[in-house]
Amino acid sequence: MNDKPTPKPLVRGRGLVTNPAGRFEQRHYHAEDDGWPGDGESPQPEQVATRVTIETPRSAISRNDSPDVPFDQAINPYRGCEHGCAYCYARPSHAYLDLSPGLDFETRLTAKTGLAEVLRKELARSGYRPSPINMGSNTDPYQPIERQWGLSREILQLLVECRHPCTIVTKNAMVERDLDLLRQLAAFDGVRVFISVNTLDNRLAARLEPRASAPHRRIQAIRKLARAGIPVGVLVSPIIPAVNDRDIEAIIEKAAEAGADSAGYSTIRLPHELKGLFREWLARHYPQRASHVMSLIQQLHAGRDYDSDFRHRMQGQGLFAQLIRRRFEVAMRQHGLLDRAALVLNTSAFLPPRKRSPQGDLFQT
Repeated sequence: MNDKPTPKPLVRGRGLVTNPAGRFEQRHYHAEDDGWPGDGESPQPEQVATRVTIETPRSAISRNDSPDVPFDQAINPYRGCEHGCAYCYARPSHAYLDLSPGLDFETRLTAKTGLAEVLRKELARSGYRPSPINMGSNTDPYQPIERQWGLSREILQLLVECRHPCTIVTKNAMVERDLDLLRQLAAFDGVRVFISVNTLDNRLAARLEPRASAPHRRIQAIRKLARAGIPVGVLVSPIIPAVNDRDIEAIIEKAAEAGADSAGYSTIRLPHELKGLFREWLARHYPQRASHVMSLIQQLHAGRDYDSDFRHRMQGQGLFAQLIRRRFEVAMRQHGLLDRAALVLNTSAFLPPRKRSPQGDLFQT
């Protein structure tokens, strides 16, 4: 595969600019110039508006048994993510909606309205056994459209009511909005928040994650959460060789100074359509370095762009992976941070939700 495709013009505020067909689409379109004046390819728009579709979900909790994922239950209030991270491993999931993992993923979003009520029914089932629920496993629960829809806050309100533990992964300082709920969860050791920071370079972050909070705001969010008594850690994820790996130690130092008590990391993953999309991003932003970056990524994955083996898909293998792991471990030890994977939340406080009553809590004492 060519590492140096011709880059298209940038779309303001977006991570990617193309919309390649998803792997399940039956039709593929290709623009062809037949030589008539003015009939060439139409210019790329400077801006693309975000469109949100409403979905009524049939289930709330998704479950996994992957041995390299530190939780077995997750909730994702949104499909797609407006943050527009060029490296996002969730992009290929948009193909299931017959949408492109490219620009569609960050501009054509779905809000799962009524998700909290569906979750209430699932938590009330007689056979339900509590286990920490992760918010942010596929798309960010605090992406910009959360300001309008508030679905993540609705979920947290229910978890507080039921005293159900959860973990949150986000790269948006909007998580500060829900300090009132997070304090209530923290009171029974029922929450851990992880702020994702993979660079301290604002210019690089603007290219990699155009609509996420700036790196310094994420560090500020760690500080604010820690001062409020919320257990908070930092995720240095993803580490991209020859792009952001130079910041590993500095991120851990800044996060520890701000009050983070734990850390974790992962290296870049390029499943399915993401292989070509990330190559496009490299060609646009780092054309002279693109081949070298892809060579290092392939070294992490046994000579391939991506290796789905559970044993090393998250952190890679080989000498470069060992070097990253060693650097990370030394920095964690130097700053006294715990390993994210070793942390445990309290499930014993869980109270199944009460069934909705037309009279509400009128006769509750």
